[in-house]
Amino acid sequence: MNDEDDEDVPEGAAVFPEIPEELGVHPLLLAALHATVFFVGSTKEVVNPGAADEVLGRIETYLQRLEGNDLRRVEEDMVCLITYARSEKWDRGLIQALKTFLSDMGVSSESEE
Repeated sequence: MNDEDDEDVPEGAAVFPEIPEELGVHPLLLAALHATVFFVGSTKEVVNPGAADEVLGRIETYLQRLEGNDLRRVEEDMVCLITYARSEKWDRGLIQALKTFLSDMGVSSESEE
């Protein structure tokens, strides 16, 4: 999508802010975050709730497969995103969602196991 496509985003669609490449956050994590925000935050007029729950369940299952260096990388990337969100003065609710994203998805740190 490009900036011109923003005009076509329907009202009620939840869109996660764009994350600059310079942050170095893994693109697959960003894809999962963007999809999750869209499915969780969009109205039922935009996204079918049953379909959204099905997709979110799959995203959750795949994220729960993270371990070792991959898990550490994702945890570090989440810290980076939270720091960035605070510096950009994002809405508190969105920052809180970032802080709890991994635990909400059932992803536990190796130190928690």
